[in-house]
Amino acid sequence: MDHPSNRQKTYTALEAKRKAESYCAYQERAQQEVRDKLYQWGLHKLDVENIISYLIEENFLNEERFAKAYVLGKFRMKSWGKIKITQGLKIKQVSAPLIKIALKEINPEEYFERLVSILEKKSKLIQENDSFKKRNKLYQYALGKGFENNLILEVLKDNDLEN
Repeated sequence: MDHPSNRQKTYTALEAKRKAESYCAYQERAQQEVRDKLYQWGLHKLDVENIISYLIEENFLNEERFAKAYVLGKFRMKSWGKIKITQGLKIKQVSAPLIKIALKEINPEEYFERLVSILEKKSKLIQENDSFKKRNKLYQYALGKGFENNLILEVLKDNDLEN
């Protein structure tokens, strides 16, 4: 038997609309996040799509604005590379053209400097005498952060980080 506190409260379309407004006003959201939340609140497809349309018309919901905020947030706060950011946006079902537009928000010089910076920091933490192994660990680390293969190799070659 379900415990009463485990059940999700259901809302009327009007209640959900008001709640969705504040949900979107609090921070930028992807359309799919809002859609999922509305279904979670017990709304049916027609109500969900009507509320989504309303939120877009009233500018509570803007997929491009969300994508740009996501890109800059993940890059500046978590030091993610473009590959990992793109994957995150795809998971949130942002369209490929919007992803492309949003990634242009990242300054190429700042992007390159960030990669150099995270590899320099990581290099100091890796306790490895074999320079090949150390280089490989740095390479794997940067790949995991979502940076591009060719850029990582360029930084490792030009900055002599494996020593």
